[in-house]
Amino acid sequence: MPLIREFRAFRVALHRGRRPESVLVRLTADDGTVGWGECALLDDQTWRDLRDRIGPALPRLDWDHPDELGGLRALGGPRAVAAVEIAAWDLWGRLHGVPVAHALGGTRTSVVTGARIPCQPTAEILPSLVNRYIGGGFTRITLEVQPGWDLEPLRTVRGAYPALALQVDGGCSYTGSVEHMTALEALDAYDLVAIERPFAELAPHADLQRSVRAAVAPDVTDLDTLRAAIETDAGRALSLRVGTLGGLTPARAAHDLAYASGWDIWCGGSGVFGIGKAASVALASLPGCTLPSDITEFVGGPEYLEPPLRATGGVVAVPLSHPGLGHEINGDRLTRLATDTLTMH
Repeated sequence: MPLIREFRAFRVALHRGRRPESVLVRLTADDGTVGWGECALLDDQTWRDLRDRIGPALPRLDWDHPDELGGLRALGGPRAVAAVEIAAWDLWGRLHGVPVAHALGGTRTSVVTGARIPCQPTAEILPSLVNRYIGGGFTRITLEVQPGWDLEPLRTVRGAYPALALQVDGGCSYTGSVEHMTALEALDAYDLVAIERPFAELAPHADLQRSVRAAVAPDVTDLDTLRAAIETDAGRALSLRVGTLGGLTPARAAHDLAYASGWDIWCGGSGVFGIGKAASVALASLPGCTLPSDITEFVGGPEYLEPPLRATGGVVAVPLSHPGLGHEINGDRLTRLATDTLTMH
């Protein structure tokens, strides 16, 4: 493998709206081949990890395969490592003429997608929002819920769409208290596919899973948590989040473990500018990802990726005719959005 000649990172944000931020990573090999990665920037620590520890370790690094970069996890948090590792997979795939989806072991040529709806001011506006997504071909809707905003929105949506595949995401906002457990159990009457991330702690998930028909999906941040969840029957479903798990390699390992245990799996996106979503498409092509994945709602993707990452009738094609992540990245347009940059040789 050519050595990494240059590491660059860009802190990018939109100039409008909610200003979601991402970190983009660009790795350049000695022969000039470039690989891109992305992670959502949720705090300044991710940027500091890249600047102070991970970035300086990359130039002239001797490596043959992205699987060998596990040592980076000792240098920074999972999101910083994920951005670099995605770029390494993209670079490796381009150097070898291999799509990342194939390199990971993917078997699907397309991925069915779902949509997520955050908490709203009133439940009455939910049916129109859901209708828009159904019209776009999305086959599953996830409602974000929290204590006090759970039963009413779910009842409203289920009443309007009796046959729609529905999930809820608690965002780890519930506790194992009797009040919260009763509220979550009440949601099960509305024929849910899954109850995602209800608790911050693992232990209450087992109690909830024993009392509901829906698959419980704990917040899995590493393989040890997943193993413990499987051993204690604390769930039956896994949301693969590349940024949370620290890259495609550990996410694939989590997939393999959950798949072997008979769990349902879907894939979440990472970042808002399309590169992280492209990585999630590659991950969602793995054979165990049987539930609709959250990989298409990002900002401005058609402006930055070619071919664009788009859902047609709620389905995203896995780009198997191009190496790496399968898209050409409009780096010039993306980097013009940068509010800070790092360059290391």
